[in-house]
Amino acid sequence: MTFNEGGSFEGGRVRKGGRGKGPVIAGGGIAAVLVAVVVALLNGGDLGSVLGAVGDQVQTTSTEDTGQQQFVEECTVEQANTERECRLSATAQSLDAYWAEALPAQVGVAYVVPDVVSFPGSTQTACGAATSAVGPFYCPPDQTVYIDVSFFDELRDRFGSSDGSLAEMYVVAHEFGHHIEQLSGAMSSADRSGTGPESDSVRIELMADCLAGMWAGNAATTIDPDRGVPFLQEITPEELKDALSAASAVGDDRIQQSATGSVNPEAWTHGSSEQRQRWFMTGYDGGTFQDCNALEASTL
Repeated sequence: MTFNEGGSFEGGRVRKGGRGKGPVIAGGGIAAVLVAVVVALLNGGDLGSVLGAVGDQVQTTSTEDTGQQQFVEECTVEQANTERECRLSATAQSLDAYWAEALPAQVGVAYVVPDVVSFPGSTQTACGAATSAVGPFYCPPDQTVYIDVSFFDELRDRFGSSDGSLAEMYVVAHEFGHHIEQLSGAMSSADRSGTGPESDSVRIELMADCLAGMWAGNAATTIDPDRGVPFLQEITPEELKDALSAASAVGDDRIQQSATGSVNPEAWTHGSSEQRQRWFMTGYDGGTFQDCNALEASTL
C-alpha cells in the first residue's frame, strides 16, 4: 500500500529496543533456531516458554543498553513508503486511528494505544527473552507489539511470501489484532493451551487475521488526524495478493510441510494457509468485529 502525500508522520510512536549488536545463538545460527521455534510452536509450545528457552541460548556480543529510550523519528511520506521502520511507525499510527473509532463503536471498549518495539537481534519482554528467531509477536502482559523488521526478509526468503508493503503491513496489523483481542476480553477468555484445527489457539489467530483485514479494508478511508488526509491510497489487486501471500506463507500446514515434510492438523496453533487467507478476507470485505469473532464461529 502507498501512503498518501501531505505532511509527515510524527516520531515517537515506535520504540527502538534490543541489546547489543545482535545475538550469538549457542549451538547454531538464527535460521536454525527459527525452524526450531516454528516446530515447537506447531507442536503446542507456549509462547512464553518458547521465548524463555530461546532466551536461554542467547549471548549478546555486547550490552550497549544505556537506559535511554530511542524512538523512530519523524518520517516523510516518501520514507514511510520506502523504509521499513518508517513504514512500521506510519502503519502503527494508521492502526491507532482506525481502532480508536472502530473498537468503541463495535465493542463498546475504549482503545488503549499499545507500545510498539522495533528490536534488532534480541530484547527483553514481559513474556520472556526474545530473539529475531521468534518472529513478530504480541505480549499481553505488557501490551506491546515486538518486531524485528528483518523478519520480512525471512517471510519472503524462507517462508515464500511475495514481497510488497501490504505483506509487511498485514503482519503488523495481525499483531495489533491480538491487542484488540486483549482489550475486548477475547484473549483472556480463550484457552490457548490446546492445539488442533478447532482449538482456541487457532481461533484466536484466525480472529487476528480477520481484524487485520478489517483495518486493511478501511485504511484508504481512515483519516490521519494530523495530516487531514486518508492514511493510504486504495489497495490495488496486486497489493491485496501480497497480503494474502503473506497470510498463506505462515499457515500451519505450509510451515509444517516445509519444516518436517508432513502435515499434522492436531498440532496446529495458527490455522491453515487457506483459513488464514479466508479470515483475512472476511474482515477485508466489510466484516465487523462480531464477524471476526472466530471464538464463537461454528466452523473455521
